[in-house]
Amino acid sequence: MGKKPTIAISHLGCEKNRIDTEHMLGLLVRAGYEVDTNEELADYVIVNTCSFIQAAREESVRTLVELAEANKKIVIAGCMAQHFQEQLLEELPEAVALVGTGDYSKIVEVIERAEAGERVKEITPEPTYIADETTPRYRTTTEGVAYLRVAEGCDYRCAFCIIPHLRGNQRSRSIESIVAEAKQLASEGVQEIILISQITTNYGLDLYGEPKLAELLRALGKVDVPWIRMHYAYPTGLTPKVIAAIQETPNVLPYLDLPLQHSHPDILRAMNRPFQAGVNDAIIERIETAIPDAVLRTTFIVGFPGETDKHFEHLLQFVKKHQFDHAGVFTFSPEEGTPAHSLPNQLPQDVMDARRDALMEAQQPISLKKNQAEVGKVVSVLVEQENPETGELIGRSARFAPEVDGLVYVQGEARLGSLVPVAITGAGVYDLYGHVATAADVIGAK
Repeated sequence: MGKKPTIAISHLGCEKNRIDTEHMLGLLVRAGYEVDTNEELADYVIVNTCSFIQAAREESVRTLVELAEANKKIVIAGCMAQHFQEQLLEELPEAVALVGTGDYSKIVEVIERAEAGERVKEITPEPTYIADETTPRYRTTTEGVAYLRVAEGCDYRCAFCIIPHLRGNQRSRSIESIVAEAKQLASEGVQEIILISQITTNYGLDLYGEPKLAELLRALGKVDVPWIRMHYAYPTGLTPKVIAAIQETPNVLPYLDLPLQHSHPDILRAMNRPFQAGVNDAIIERIETAIPDAVLRTTFIVGFPGETDKHFEHLLQFVKKHQFDHAGVFTFSPEEGTPAHSLPNQLPQDVMDARRDALMEAQQPISLKKNQAEVGKVVSVLVEQENPETGELIGRSARFAPEVDGLVYVQGEARLGSLVPVAITGAGVYDLYGHVATAADVIGAK
Protein backbone atom coordinates (compact mmCIF):
# COMPACT_ATOMS: atom_id res chain seq x y z
CA MET A 1 0.00 0.00 0.00
CA GLY A 2 1.37 3.42 -1.01
CA LYS A 3 2.32 6.14 1.43
CA LYS A 4 -0.59 8.36 2.41
CA PRO A 5 -0.36 12.00 1.31
CA THR A 6 0.62 14.71 3.78
CA ILE A 7 -2.11 17.19 4.64
CA ALA A 8 -2.06 20.73 6.04
CA ILE A 9 -5.10 22.66 7.23
CA SER A 10 -5.40 26.43 6.92
CA HIS A 11 -8.03 27.67 9.36
CA LEU A 12 -9.91 30.93 8.72
CA GLY A 13 -12.88 32.46 10.47
CA CYS A 14 -14.61 32.02 13.79
CA GLU A 15 -14.27 29.56 16.65
CA LYS A 16 -17.22 27.54 15.34
CA ASN A 17 -15.14 27.01 12.22
CA ARG A 18 -12.15 26.21 14.43
CA ILE A 19 -14.02 23.27 16.00
CA ASP A 20 -14.78 21.93 12.50
CA THR A 21 -11.05 22.22 11.71
CA GLU A 22 -10.14 20.39 14.93
CA HIS A 23 -12.53 17.53 14.11
CA MET A 24 -11.13 17.23 10.56
CA LEU A 25 -7.61 17.06 12.02
CA GLY A 26 -8.72 14.42 14.53
CA LEU A 27 -10.37 12.27 11.85
CA LEU A 28 -7.36 12.49 9.52
CA VAL A 29 -4.87 11.65 12.28
CA ARG A 30 -7.00 8.67 13.36
CA ALA A 31 -7.04 7.45 9.73
CA GLY A 32 -3.23 7.49 9.68
CA TYR A 33 -2.60 10.67 7.68
CA GLU A 34 0.38 12.84 8.44
CA VAL A 35 -0.93 16.30 9.23
CA ASP A 36 1.61 19.12 9.00
CA THR A 37 1.25 22.81 9.79
CA ASN A 38 3.70 23.62 7.01
CA GLU A 39 1.66 24.12 3.83
CA GLU A 40 4.82 24.05 1.69
CA LEU A 41 5.54 20.42 2.64
CA ALA A 42 1.95 19.21 2.28
CA ASP A 43 0.48 17.39 -0.72
CA TYR A 44 -3.03 18.64 0.09
CA VAL A 45 -4.07 21.83 1.85
CA ILE A 46 -7.56 21.95 3.34
CA VAL A 47 -8.69 25.57 3.61
CA ASN A 48 -11.53 25.93 6.10
CA THR A 49 -13.05 29.16 4.81
CA CYS A 50 -15.22 31.92 6.25
CA SER A 51 -17.99 33.63 4.30
CA PHE A 52 -19.61 35.77 6.99
CA ILE A 53 -18.73 39.21 5.60
CA GLN A 54 -16.90 40.65 2.60
CA ALA A 55 -13.56 41.08 4.43
CA ALA A 56 -13.60 37.43 5.56
CA ARG A 57 -14.33 36.25 2.02
CA GLU A 58 -11.48 38.36 0.65
CA GLU A 59 -9.07 36.73 3.13
CA SER A 60 -10.33 33.27 2.12
CA VAL A 61 -9.91 34.07 -1.60
CA ARG A 62 -6.38 35.45 -1.05
CA THR A 63 -5.38 32.25 0.77
CA LEU A 64 -6.86 30.06 -2.00
CA VAL A 65 -5.14 32.02 -4.78
CA GLU A 66 -1.74 31.88 -3.02
CA LEU A 67 -2.04 28.11 -2.62
CA ALA A 68 -3.15 27.69 -6.23
CA GLU A 69 -0.10 29.64 -7.37
CA ALA A 70 2.05 27.27 -5.27
CA ASN A 71 0.49 24.32 -7.20
CA LYS A 72 -1.11 22.79 -4.13
CA LYS A 73 -4.03 20.39 -4.31
CA ILE A 74 -6.70 22.39 -2.50
CA VAL A 75 -9.69 21.11 -0.57
CA ILE A 76 -12.08 24.00 0.09
CA ALA A 77 -14.14 23.44 3.24
CA GLY A 78 -16.47 25.51 5.39
CA CYS A 79 -18.81 28.40 4.81
CA MET A 80 -17.44 29.62 1.50
CA ALA A 81 -17.64 26.12 0.01
CA GLN A 82 -21.28 25.98 1.13
CA HIS A 83 -21.98 29.50 -0.19
CA PHE A 84 -20.25 29.67 -3.59
CA GLN A 85 -20.07 26.09 -4.78
CA GLU A 86 -20.14 26.38 -8.58
CA GLN A 87 -18.10 29.61 -8.75
CA LEU A 88 -15.26 28.09 -6.73
CA LEU A 89 -15.05 24.94 -8.86
CA GLU A 90 -15.10 27.07 -11.99
CA GLU A 91 -12.56 29.70 -10.93
CA LEU A 92 -10.10 27.45 -9.08
CA PRO A 93 -9.10 24.45 -11.19
CA GLU A 94 -6.61 23.59 -8.40
CA ALA A 95 -9.54 22.81 -6.08
CA VAL A 96 -9.78 19.02 -5.98
CA ALA A 97 -12.69 18.99 -3.53
CA LEU A 98 -15.42 21.07 -1.92
CA VAL A 99 -16.66 20.11 1.54
CA GLY A 100 -19.75 21.79 3.03
CA THR A 101 -20.33 22.93 6.63
CA GLY A 102 -22.36 19.80 7.38
CA ASP A 103 -19.97 17.37 5.68
CA TYR A 104 -16.57 17.81 7.34
CA SER A 105 -17.04 14.45 9.10
CA LYS A 106 -16.51 12.83 5.65
CA ILE A 107 -13.06 14.42 5.19
CA VAL A 108 -11.14 11.09 5.14
CA GLU A 109 -13.40 9.70 2.42
CA VAL A 110 -13.10 12.99 0.48
CA ILE A 111 -9.29 12.78 0.47
CA GLU A 112 -9.44 9.11 -0.61
CA ARG A 113 -11.76 9.97 -3.51
CA ALA A 114 -9.56 12.91 -4.54
CA GLU A 115 -6.52 10.60 -4.44
CA ALA A 116 -8.36 8.27 -6.80
CA GLY A 117 -8.67 11.14 -9.29
CA GLU A 118 -12.23 12.31 -8.61
CA ARG A 119 -13.10 15.98 -8.28
CA VAL A 120 -15.24 15.75 -5.15
CA LYS A 121 -18.22 17.91 -4.24
CA GLU A 122 -19.57 16.82 -0.85
CA ILE A 123 -22.15 19.43 0.12
CA THR A 124 -25.45 18.80 1.91
CA PRO A 125 -27.80 21.67 0.90
CA GLU A 126 -29.36 21.96 4.38
CA PRO A 127 -26.79 20.79 6.93
CA THR A 128 -28.05 18.65 9.82
CA TYR A 129 -24.79 17.17 11.15
CA ILE A 130 -23.32 18.04 14.54
CA ALA A 131 -20.24 16.37 16.03
CA ASP A 132 -20.34 15.01 19.58
CA GLU A 133 -17.92 13.82 22.25
CA THR A 134 -17.18 10.61 20.31
CA THR A 135 -15.86 12.48 17.23
CA PRO A 136 -12.03 12.60 17.25
CA ARG A 137 -10.62 16.07 17.80
CA TYR A 138 -7.15 17.57 17.71
CA ARG A 139 -7.17 20.89 19.56
CA THR A 140 -5.46 23.91 17.98
CA THR A 141 -5.93 26.38 20.86
CA THR A 142 -3.38 27.02 23.61
CA GLU A 143 -3.29 24.12 26.07
CA GLY A 144 -5.35 25.77 28.82
CA VAL A 145 -8.41 26.66 26.75
CA ALA A 146 -10.94 24.78 24.60
CA TYR A 147 -14.13 25.65 22.77
CA LEU A 148 -17.13 23.40 23.29
CA ARG A 149 -19.97 23.56 20.78
CA VAL A 150 -23.36 23.13 22.46
CA ALA A 151 -25.46 23.60 19.31
CA GLU A 152 -25.02 24.34 15.61
CA GLY A 153 -27.14 26.39 13.22
CA CYS A 154 -29.70 29.12 13.84
CA ASP A 155 -33.48 29.47 13.66
CA TYR A 156 -33.45 33.28 13.56
CA ARG A 157 -33.47 35.09 10.25
CA CYS A 158 -31.72 38.40 10.88
CA ALA A 159 -31.86 40.48 7.69
CA PHE A 160 -28.07 40.93 7.48
CA CYS A 161 -26.97 37.38 8.29
CA ILE A 162 -26.10 34.54 5.91
CA ILE A 163 -25.33 32.00 8.66
CA PRO A 164 -28.65 30.04 8.73
CA HIS A 165 -28.32 29.63 4.95
CA LEU A 166 -24.80 28.23 5.41
CA ARG A 167 -25.15 26.25 8.64
CA GLY A 168 -28.81 25.18 8.74
CA ASN A 169 -31.35 25.37 11.54
CA GLN A 170 -30.44 24.99 15.21
CA ARG A 171 -29.62 21.51 16.44
CA SER A 172 -28.53 21.09 20.04
CA ARG A 173 -26.47 18.36 21.63
CA SER A 174 -27.81 16.66 24.76
CA ILE A 175 -26.71 17.89 28.17
CA GLU A 176 -25.14 14.42 28.77
CA SER A 177 -23.07 14.65 25.58
CA ILE A 178 -21.81 18.16 26.40
CA VAL A 179 -20.93 17.22 29.99
CA ALA A 180 -19.08 14.11 28.76
CA GLU A 181 -16.94 16.25 26.44
CA ALA A 182 -16.34 18.83 29.18
CA LYS A 183 -15.06 16.05 31.48
CA GLN A 184 -12.81 14.80 28.70
CA LEU A 185 -11.37 18.30 28.23
CA ALA A 186 -10.91 18.76 32.00
CA SER A 187 -8.97 15.47 32.13
CA GLU A 188 -6.62 16.90 29.47
CA GLY A 189 -5.78 19.81 31.77
CA VAL A 190 -8.06 22.42 30.20
CA GLN A 191 -8.64 25.32 32.60
CA GLU A 192 -11.21 27.24 30.57
CA ILE A 193 -14.09 25.88 28.49
CA ILE A 194 -15.87 28.32 26.20
CA LEU A 195 -19.42 27.38 25.25
CA ILE A 196 -20.31 28.36 21.72
CA SER A 197 -23.18 28.14 19.27
CA GLN A 198 -24.96 30.68 17.10
CA ILE A 199 -27.36 31.57 19.95
CA THR A 200 -26.27 29.97 23.21
CA THR A 201 -29.29 31.28 25.14
CA ASN A 202 -31.54 29.22 22.81
CA TYR A 203 -29.63 26.05 23.65
CA GLY A 204 -31.90 23.00 23.87
CA LEU A 205 -35.02 24.60 22.38
CA ASP A 206 -35.07 22.20 19.42
CA LEU A 207 -34.19 19.13 21.50
CA TYR A 208 -36.19 19.64 24.69
CA GLY A 209 -38.98 21.95 23.50
CA GLU A 210 -37.68 24.81 25.67
CA PRO A 211 -34.30 26.46 26.26
CA LYS A 212 -32.20 24.49 28.76
CA LEU A 213 -29.18 26.76 29.23
CA ALA A 214 -29.75 27.10 32.99
CA GLU A 215 -29.83 23.30 33.39
CA LEU A 216 -26.73 22.94 31.21
CA LEU A 217 -24.75 25.50 33.25
CA ARG A 218 -25.67 23.77 36.52
CA ALA A 219 -24.63 20.38 35.09
CA LEU A 220 -21.28 21.85 33.93
CA GLY A 221 -20.85 23.28 37.43
CA LYS A 222 -20.13 19.71 38.55
CA VAL A 223 -17.23 19.35 36.08
CA ASP A 224 -13.77 19.95 37.54
CA VAL A 225 -12.80 22.91 35.37
CA PRO A 226 -12.11 26.35 36.88
CA TRP A 227 -13.62 28.60 34.20
CA ILE A 228 -16.67 28.16 32.01
CA ARG A 229 -17.31 31.09 29.69
CA MET A 230 -20.35 31.63 27.52
CA HIS A 231 -20.38 33.27 24.10
CA TYR A 232 -23.34 34.63 22.10
CA ALA A 233 -25.94 35.14 24.80
CA TYR A 234 -28.91 36.91 23.24
CA PRO A 235 -30.25 39.37 25.84
CA THR A 236 -33.83 38.09 25.58
CA GLY A 237 -32.65 34.61 26.56
CA LEU A 238 -31.07 35.82 29.80
CA THR A 239 -34.10 34.88 31.86
CA PRO A 240 -34.15 35.05 35.68
CA LYS A 241 -33.55 31.26 35.62
CA VAL A 242 -30.36 31.64 33.52
CA ILE A 243 -29.14 34.60 35.58
CA ALA A 244 -29.66 32.54 38.77
CA ALA A 245 -27.66 29.65 37.26
CA ILE A 246 -24.77 32.04 36.45
CA GLN A 247 -24.89 33.48 39.99
CA GLU A 248 -25.06 30.09 41.73
CA THR A 249 -22.57 28.06 39.66
CA PRO A 250 -19.09 29.05 40.89
CA ASN A 251 -17.11 28.01 37.79
CA VAL A 252 -19.44 29.84 35.35
CA LEU A 253 -17.82 33.22 34.75
CA PRO A 254 -20.10 36.27 35.01
CA TYR A 255 -18.96 37.18 31.49
CA LEU A 256 -21.76 37.88 29.04
CA ASP A 257 -21.22 38.30 25.33
CA LEU A 258 -24.38 40.02 24.09
CA PRO A 259 -24.51 40.45 20.30
CA LEU A 260 -26.86 43.47 20.48
CA GLN A 261 -26.10 44.83 16.94
CA HIS A 262 -27.99 48.12 17.56
CA SER A 263 -30.03 50.04 20.10
CA HIS A 264 -32.67 51.87 18.06
CA PRO A 265 -36.02 50.04 17.70
CA ASP A 266 -36.39 51.15 14.03
CA ILE A 267 -33.06 49.63 13.05
CA LEU A 268 -33.62 46.46 15.12
CA ARG A 269 -36.96 45.99 13.36
CA ALA A 270 -35.31 46.53 9.97
CA MET A 271 -32.67 43.95 11.00
CA ASN A 272 -35.55 41.53 11.72
CA ARG A 273 -34.67 41.50 15.41
CA PRO A 274 -37.99 42.93 16.69
CA PHE A 275 -37.86 40.61 19.73
CA GLN A 276 -35.00 42.77 20.96
CA ALA A 277 -36.37 46.25 20.26
CA GLY A 278 -37.25 48.04 23.46
CA VAL A 279 -35.97 45.33 25.81
CA ASN A 280 -32.20 45.94 25.63
CA ASP A 281 -32.21 48.62 28.33
CA ALA A 282 -34.39 46.66 30.74
CA ILE A 283 -32.41 43.43 30.37
CA ILE A 284 -29.01 45.08 30.74
CA GLU A 285 -30.22 46.85 33.88
CA ARG A 286 -31.56 43.55 35.23
CA ILE A 287 -28.19 41.85 34.62
CA GLU A 288 -26.29 44.70 36.29
CA THR A 289 -28.55 44.50 39.36
CA ALA A 290 -28.47 40.70 39.65
CA ILE A 291 -24.77 40.24 38.79
CA PRO A 292 -22.94 43.42 39.89
CA ASP A 293 -19.55 41.99 38.82
CA ALA A 294 -20.81 41.00 35.36
CA VAL A 295 -18.42 41.70 32.49
CA LEU A 296 -20.42 42.78 29.44
CA ARG A 297 -19.09 42.49 25.90
CA THR A 298 -21.14 43.38 22.85
CA THR A 299 -20.97 43.93 19.10
CA PHE A 300 -22.69 46.54 16.98
CA ILE A 301 -23.29 47.03 13.28
CA VAL A 302 -23.20 50.63 12.04
CA GLY A 303 -24.44 51.77 8.64
CA PHE A 304 -27.32 49.33 8.29
CA PRO A 305 -29.49 50.49 5.32
CA GLY A 306 -31.67 53.39 6.42
CA GLU A 307 -29.62 54.23 9.54
CA THR A 308 -29.92 58.01 9.97
CA ASP A 309 -27.79 60.41 12.02
CA LYS A 310 -30.56 60.26 14.64
CA HIS A 311 -30.44 56.43 14.79
CA PHE A 312 -26.66 56.53 15.12
CA GLU A 313 -26.81 59.17 17.85
CA HIS A 314 -29.19 56.88 19.77
CA LEU A 315 -26.58 54.10 19.55
CA LEU A 316 -23.80 56.43 20.67
CA GLN A 317 -25.78 57.50 23.75
CA PHE A 318 -26.69 53.86 24.47
CA VAL A 319 -22.99 52.92 24.57
CA LYS A 320 -22.17 55.86 26.85
CA LYS A 321 -25.08 55.00 29.15
CA HIS A 322 -24.38 51.29 29.61
CA GLN A 323 -20.58 51.44 29.88
CA PHE A 324 -19.81 48.04 28.33
CA ASP A 325 -16.49 46.47 29.31
CA HIS A 326 -15.73 45.54 25.69
CA ALA A 327 -17.38 46.42 22.38
CA GLY A 328 -16.66 45.43 18.79
CA VAL A 329 -18.01 47.57 15.95
CA PHE A 330 -18.51 46.41 12.36
CA THR A 331 -19.66 48.33 9.32
CA PHE A 332 -22.63 46.81 7.50
CA SER A 333 -21.66 44.35 4.77
CA PRO A 334 -24.39 43.62 2.17
CA GLU A 335 -24.42 39.83 1.85
CA GLU A 336 -25.81 38.25 -1.28
CA GLY A 337 -28.68 35.95 -0.34
CA THR A 338 -29.80 38.05 2.65
CA PRO A 339 -32.80 40.45 2.71
CA ALA A 340 -30.57 43.40 3.69
CA HIS A 341 -28.55 43.02 0.48
CA SER A 342 -31.25 44.67 -1.61
CA LEU A 343 -32.71 47.11 0.93
CA PRO A 344 -32.97 50.76 -0.19
CA ASN A 345 -30.98 53.58 1.46
CA GLN A 346 -27.62 51.77 1.53
CA LEU A 347 -25.01 54.04 3.11
CA PRO A 348 -21.68 55.04 1.54
CA GLN A 349 -18.64 53.27 3.00
CA ASP A 350 -17.03 56.52 4.19
CA VAL A 351 -20.12 57.36 6.29
CA MET A 352 -20.09 53.85 7.79
CA ASP A 353 -16.36 54.08 8.53
CA ALA A 354 -16.79 57.46 10.24
CA ARG A 355 -19.60 56.07 12.42
CA ARG A 356 -17.55 53.01 13.36
CA ASP A 357 -14.60 55.21 14.33
CA ALA A 358 -16.84 57.55 16.37
CA LEU A 359 -18.38 54.63 18.26
CA MET A 360 -14.98 53.06 18.99
CA GLU A 361 -13.71 56.45 20.14
CA ALA A 362 -16.64 56.71 22.56
CA GLN A 363 -15.94 53.18 23.85
CA GLN A 364 -12.19 53.58 24.44
CA PRO A 365 -12.32 55.76 27.58
CA ILE A 366 -14.98 53.41 29.00
CA SER A 367 -12.75 50.35 28.43
CA LEU A 368 -9.79 52.22 29.93
CA LYS A 369 -11.79 53.15 33.04
CA LYS A 370 -12.96 49.52 33.47
CA ASN A 371 -9.36 48.29 33.17
CA GLN A 372 -8.03 50.94 35.56
CA ALA A 373 -10.48 49.65 38.19
CA GLU A 374 -8.47 46.41 38.18
CA VAL A 375 -5.24 48.11 39.29
CA GLY A 376 -4.40 47.13 42.86
CA LYS A 377 -6.35 43.86 42.68
CA VAL A 378 -4.96 40.33 42.65
CA VAL A 379 -6.72 38.38 39.88
CA SER A 380 -6.44 34.87 38.45
CA VAL A 381 -4.72 34.82 35.06
CA LEU A 382 -4.60 31.91 32.62
CA VAL A 383 -1.02 31.96 31.31
CA GLU A 384 -0.96 31.17 27.58
CA GLN A 385 2.32 32.41 26.08
CA GLU A 386 5.83 33.43 26.99
CA ASN A 387 7.79 36.05 25.11
CA PRO A 388 10.97 34.11 24.25
CA GLU A 389 13.12 37.27 24.24
CA THR A 390 11.98 38.96 27.45
CA GLY A 391 10.56 35.99 29.40
CA GLU A 392 7.40 38.05 29.99
CA LEU A 393 4.28 35.91 30.36
CA ILE A 394 1.08 36.69 28.47
CA GLY A 395 -2.35 35.54 29.54
CA ARG A 396 -5.93 36.54 30.24
CA SER A 397 -7.99 37.25 33.33
CA ALA A 398 -11.62 36.15 33.57
CA ARG A 399 -12.59 39.56 32.12
CA PHE A 400 -10.98 38.76 28.77
CA ALA A 401 -12.08 36.16 26.21
CA PRO A 402 -9.46 34.88 23.72
CA GLU A 403 -8.96 36.65 20.38
CA VAL A 404 -11.53 39.41 20.96
CA ASP A 405 -10.59 41.09 24.27
CA GLY A 406 -7.36 42.26 25.87
CA LEU A 407 -4.37 40.47 27.38
CA VAL A 408 -2.57 40.53 30.71
CA TYR A 409 1.22 40.97 30.53
CA VAL A 410 2.85 39.35 33.55
CA GLN A 411 6.33 39.56 35.08
CA GLY A 412 7.44 36.45 36.95
CA GLU A 413 7.41 32.70 36.42
CA ALA A 414 4.51 30.33 35.84
CA ARG A 415 3.73 27.22 33.82
CA LEU A 416 1.97 27.70 30.47
CA GLY A 417 -1.65 26.56 30.70
CA SER A 418 -1.88 27.26 34.44
CA LEU A 419 -4.02 29.71 36.43
CA VAL A 420 -1.90 31.98 38.63
CA PRO A 421 -2.68 34.91 40.95
CA VAL A 422 -1.41 38.16 39.43
CA ALA A 423 -1.14 41.57 41.09
CA ILE A 424 -2.36 44.15 38.57
CA THR A 425 -0.12 47.23 38.53
CA GLY A 426 -1.05 48.98 35.28
CA ALA A 427 -3.82 49.33 32.71
CA GLY A 428 -4.22 50.45 29.10
CA VAL A 429 -7.31 50.79 26.92
CA TYR A 430 -7.24 47.09 26.07
CA ASP A 431 -4.61 45.35 28.21
CA LEU A 432 -3.53 44.93 31.85
CA TYR A 433 -0.03 44.68 33.35
CA GLY A 434 1.17 42.99 36.53
CA HIS A 435 3.38 40.44 38.23
CA VAL A 436 2.88 37.00 39.77
CA ALA A 437 1.43 37.84 43.17
CA THR A 438 3.37 37.52 46.41
CA ALA A 439 1.82 36.99 49.88
CA ALA A 440 2.24 40.74 50.49
CA ASP A 441 0.31 41.50 47.27
CA VAL A 442 -2.58 39.30 48.39
CA ILE A 443 -2.74 40.98 51.83
CA GLY A 444 -2.52 44.47 50.29
CA ALA A 445 -5.03 43.86 47.49
CA LYS A 446 -8.28 45.79 47.32
